[in-house]
Amino acid sequence: MTVEKFLVNPEVLRSLYGRIPPLTEIRVRSINLNWRGPTVTLRVDLPSYPEPAPQEWTDAGLDTVQCQFQFLAAEGISLADWNPPALGGLEMAPYGTGRRMRVTFKGEGLSLEFDCSESVHVGHVSAFRISENGLDDGRHLFVSKIDARRHGSLPGTQDRTFYER
Repeated sequence: MTVEKFLVNPEVLRSLYGRIPPLTEIRVRSINLNWRGPTVTLRVDLPSYPEPAPQEWTDAGLDTVQCQFQFLAAEGISLADWNPPALGGLEMAPYGTGRRMRVTFKGEGLSLEFDCSESVHVGHVSAFRISENGLDDGRHLFVSKIDARRHGSLPGTQDRTFYER
């Protein structure tokens, strides 16, 4: 089953890659659990860089694309072995009755499973240059004009408008 079927707004990734990149070998940077919804938001590095990349990204020497996947009406969350950043594969498959799906991430540094609504929102897409030690704490160039205006790098985790909406 293709992940694209579950994305509410696939055009943001399609505009960069021409397709939706496979979610194998992604790096999970953070997990935000919010009681509103309830919602699970994963901040991830995508496994490949777009070819060709936007000229502004090329000029800035960026090499990694990051985004958030937001899952609504989450329940039955199982989280183990959290040692970020975690490298592995994200799978989404229909589950049970109604418009529900099972989300599974298994890999080095994380085991995560939960059920949620069959609609995933892609948000806060940015590019950055990964540091030698693997951190993403440098300059980020955001696709969204609002994000670009508000942020030059990742905001602190206390910024609820970035991590929870």
